[in-house]
Amino acid sequence: MTEICAVMRATLRISIILFLYLLTTDLLLAQDGMRFQEQYQVRITKSTTTIKIDGSLDEGAWQSAGQASDFHMKWPNDVGKPTRQTRVKITHDEHFLYFGIIAQDTNYYIAQTLKRDQGIYMSDAISIAIDPVNQRTNGFLFSITPYNVQTEDLVNVGTPSEELNFSWDNKWYSATSRHADHWIAEIAIPFHTLRFNEGHDKWGLNILRSDLKTNEYSSWTDMPLNFDFYDFGYSGVILWDKPPVSPGTNLSFIPYITGTTESNRQAGKPTSGKFNAGFDAKVALTSSLNLDLTVNPDFSQVEVDQQVTNLTRFDIFFPERRTFFLENSDLFANFGIPPIRPFYSRTIGLDKNANRIPIIGGARISGNLSKRTRVGLMNMQTKATSEYGAQNYTAVTINQQVQKRSLLNGYFFNRQEVAPAIDKPTEALDAYGRNAGLEYRFIEKSGKWNAWTGFHRSFKPTINSAEYYTNVGGGYFSKKLNVILDAGRITDNFYADMGFVNRITNYDALLDSVVRKGFYIVYNQTSYTFFPKSKLINQFMISLENVSFLNLDGSNNETFSDLEFRFFMKNTSNLVLHFHRNVNDLLFNTSFTDGKPIPPGHYGAYTYGATYSSDSRKKLSFMSDLEVGDFFNGKIFRYQLSANFRIQPWANFTMSVQQAKLQFPTPYGSNNLFLIAPRIEINFSNNLFWTTFLQYNNQRNNFNINSRLQWRYKPMSDIFLVYSDNYFTDPFMKNKNRALVFKMNYWFNL
Repeated sequence: MTEICAVMRATLRISIILFLYLLTTDLLLAQDGMRFQEQYQVRITKSTTTIKIDGSLDEGAWQSAGQASDFHMKWPNDVGKPTRQTRVKITHDEHFLYFGIIAQDTNYYIAQTLKRDQGIYMSDAISIAIDPVNQRTNGFLFSITPYNVQTEDLVNVGTPSEELNFSWDNKWYSATSRHADHWIAEIAIPFHTLRFNEGHDKWGLNILRSDLKTNEYSSWTDMPLNFDFYDFGYSGVILWDKPPVSPGTNLSFIPYITGTTESNRQAGKPTSGKFNAGFDAKVALTSSLNLDLTVNPDFSQVEVDQQVTNLTRFDIFFPERRTFFLENSDLFANFGIPPIRPFYSRTIGLDKNANRIPIIGGARISGNLSKRTRVGLMNMQTKATSEYGAQNYTAVTINQQVQKRSLLNGYFFNRQEVAPAIDKPTEALDAYGRNAGLEYRFIEKSGKWNAWTGFHRSFKPTINSAEYYTNVGGGYFSKKLNVILDAGRITDNFYADMGFVNRITNYDALLDSVVRKGFYIVYNQTSYTFFPKSKLINQFMISLENVSFLNLDGSNNETFSDLEFRFFMKNTSNLVLHFHRNVNDLLFNTSFTDGKPIPPGHYGAYTYGATYSSDSRKKLSFMSDLEVGDFFNGKIFRYQLSANFRIQPWANFTMSVQQAKLQFPTPYGSNNLFLIAPRIEINFSNNLFWTTFLQYNNQRNNFNINSRLQWRYKPMSDIFLVYSDNYFTDPFMKNKNRALVFKMNYWFNL
């Protein structure tokens, strides 16, 4: 305990010194993002001619359109101008906002895929961020590649790039043309797609150019390297000749039908067929507030989870993949911090093994009530099954912007059993689970200084004490230095029936019992980035991360420390060298093998590793990860190898292999875990895709096949044919279950 405290004190001391240094120097130089809108402006006027979306820009309206040009370097450094420049022309009519893009280039392009919604950084592309309310918080993101691959998403304050899920779908129109020394994109975004309030003659705007051949990203505004280009604190502005009027009622109706043939040998059920139908609907209550409805939703077309080898004592957090729960998900899912989230949408309609629990229907209202107020209201109802009672889920959230960019957020979540399980009586604690909380997040004008705090309370029957979680933290984020400090406390009786709380439940393998145990969490991460003048290296980063879990009596539970050295190469490859230290005062018997469980006690473990990712622009790229060292009272040897072969732009063939060998002294046994996951993706066109995913995981005793054919026969309307098959790995290839699903939906704009 003394040694751990010394490490924590040293880490905190360094961070505090850095904070004080920056407070007296760099803070004085912090830029007010509002000046960007004085410097970067595009004045647009109404088009006098009809614009045809064909990728040619030959209409007269483009000659007089406003223009954003003279782009600045964004990455790998925010100094100077990019190798190739970009011009973006903007105009409008009564129904559409138009963008005409001319990007200097060669006649060769990096195109990872023809599949929609595949991100904004892995292919040559132009990405446009629009903030119709111009409050520097929320907006829309639209991206196009030279092969006319569309990507779109909603952007909300504080959303980092790794949390963009591109789940928001709506109709917009584009066409591209490719030439010897440039490519052109023509885009029309309907006003009813852009939720906005009438009367605003200033809209926030920024544009990103991804030029992978030079490994450069450039943006219209000269924003700092350490912020994503869609951080609206550094946006320019569209100045309208006349503010656009509301497009009126916007109603989208998306019905579906499915036909399924399935067998479940594991449960002793014969092959059977069934027909199903349901619908989704999107209703614009106002120009900035939306109502989503779903009746008998079906998610059979959603890709299976990418399995991982779990070497922890706790559950793994799997990301949500179902579209209905992803749009505006920040309103619900961003409360708390990892590993404590009061809302986790996978608790609705899925059990712990990702098996489906039928959802009858649901409704969600989300969006802006005013310029500074966002709300989220959701209610979902599930059916009773043999194991699970019928549940009603209610979520109410409010995000209030205060000061320039800061937020005050509150929520109330309620899970209520409305009918018991068919074959299982309801336990007292399962009758209901409720959570309420309030959080404040301070964001300084420049975005560099952040601070946050929150208080969360849970309510369960028969429990009347110690039901809360609270945390406080802050961070500094600059071009070179990033520092995060956070501390929290969670009590034994804090429950989150609609959330995910890691570590609070502990399994004793010897007694076969589960014990709830609250803890303190103290987290610190400090990193510094160097920009060497080198022909080989773009960036070099040193990162020190420390997280300590303490028992509520103040004694140590577990401490993780990571020291990393990251090299980002000019050819897009990168190398990470890392040293990991784990100090664990194990309180419960824990088993990782078929041998005797590891007994409680003090364990100190050191591991060393390296990760290398090759040039992703090459047709053949690969990643390798290696780690060796201690694991509790034993040893670990772990590696991961993956390779991707791309036939541009229509095919990707990926193979991933993971192995983890655990060797403990007698009588604690050993284990050899394998995860093999090949993946085949073939894009016959921009509208026809075939993806096959195989996963062999002996830790879960499962071999999975999932193959999906998707035909987008009309904009936002699809036909899916999905085949899934699951087998045991021991005995190998003994079938568990199998299904073949046909699904068809159609997007009506009413």
